[in-house]
Amino acid sequence: MDKNKKSEEFYKKLKSQLQDTALWPTEYLYKFIVTSEASKIEEVKALFNHLGAVINTRPSKNGKYTSVSVNVRMKNPDAVIAKYKEVGEKVEGVISL
Repeated sequence: MDKNKKSEEFYKKLKSQLQDTALWPTEYLYKFIVTSEASKIEEVKALFNHLGAVINTRPSKNGKYTSVSVNVRMKNPDAVIAKYKEVGEKVEGVISL
C-alpha cells in the first residue's frame, strides 16, 4: 500500500473520530516534533499565528528535537485535517502526533 493511500485512510478515520467526539467549533491540540532548529520551530508557529493559537515548545532530553504543542480553536474536522496536511507539506521533516 502506498504512502498516500495510507495517509488518506488515516485522515478519513481521524475525521470520523473527530466528528463523533467533539462539538464543533472546539479547541484542538496539535502536537508536532521538529529538529531543534529555530527556523523549523518558527515555520510551525507561523502556520498558526493568525489563528490565535497558544503555542508551547519543549526541547527533548538531549536537545536534538523540540516538541511543539499548538492549542487552537478549529471550525470543524476538515479544518483540523487541512492544517495537519499544510504543516506536513510546508515543514520539512516534521512529525505529527
